[in-house]
Amino acid sequence: MRAVRYHEHGDADVLRVEDVETPTPDADEVLVRVEAAGVNPVDTYFRDGDYTPPELPMIPGSDLGGVVEEVGDDVSAFAEGDRVFGTGLGNSQQGTYAEYAVARPDQLARLPAGVSFVEGAAVALVGVTAWRALVHHAGLDPAETCLIHGGSGGVGHVAVQIADAAGATVLTTASGDHGRHLSEFGADVVFDYTRDDLADAVIEAGRPDVILDHRLDDYLDFDAEVGAQNVRVVGIGNTDPAAGFDNIAAARSRELTLSLMSMYNTPDMGDVLRRLARLMSNGALAPEVARTYDLEDAADAQRDVMTESIFGKLVLTT
Repeated sequence: MRAVRYHEHGDADVLRVEDVETPTPDADEVLVRVEAAGVNPVDTYFRDGDYTPPELPMIPGSDLGGVVEEVGDDVSAFAEGDRVFGTGLGNSQQGTYAEYAVARPDQLARLPAGVSFVEGAAVALVGVTAWRALVHHAGLDPAETCLIHGGSGGVGHVAVQIADAAGATVLTTASGDHGRHLSEFGADVVFDYTRDDLADAVIEAGRPDVILDHRLDDYLDFDAEVGAQNVRVVGIGNTDPAAGFDNIAAARSRELTLSLMSMYNTPDMGDVLRRLARLMSNGALAPEVARTYDLEDAADAQRDVMTESIFGKLVLTT
């Protein structure tokens, strides 16, 4: 099979398309013919060595949309020919930038009819991340107000839709160019994150009970300033490892609760994926695919996901 691999850590130039042996699933695994693979910033963190994969050479990629090719003897949840989507690969196991990938059943769910493989691959990691943040960690209530930083990003635009489906009032930030589209995804109020009076504007719109923060090093003090009493902040990312509060008193006065999470710690990704599938099936969730790439252009896709301002997701197709 064709697969994108890297044999050493480095920039995107270390990625190569190679002919490698098609993997064989163990008794408790599933072999999927990959039709599409999502491209995420975390893929570059493993590649450059910030997050170290378990073995080299490594196939990057967490997300997939495809067709079950073979099931292990102990697998009963799936059968050959099932259309599936999944996530959680590329960490402790080989990833999805390939024509075939091996996954555990708890990393997969059936892809609803009418949802493309590209859409399945686009929604998987970001959908599980957003669901785990808003539902598992924050316990978002339909009567509450939710602020989502970076609503036009991969996680952000899916989180907006999940919060809207939950019945919450949805506030979000985005750049001016991307922000005008977010009302179509369920945002009640969209703020240009560059405005000087952003905190005042958020407070005027309604102090959020839940905040999804993708840049803790930039926004933790902001979250404490704008949040409602007992605000729950869920942190899913940062650009500086030294993130922290400059004004801890403000956070204490709000009795702010901060939860830090990783999508890879989700106890049963398959359960969350099935819930996302239900939302996609009834039209409450639809990922925005900004661009698709061939496997041969994986390096370009990884450069773009880190350097370009993108509304939605980038996806590789095989």
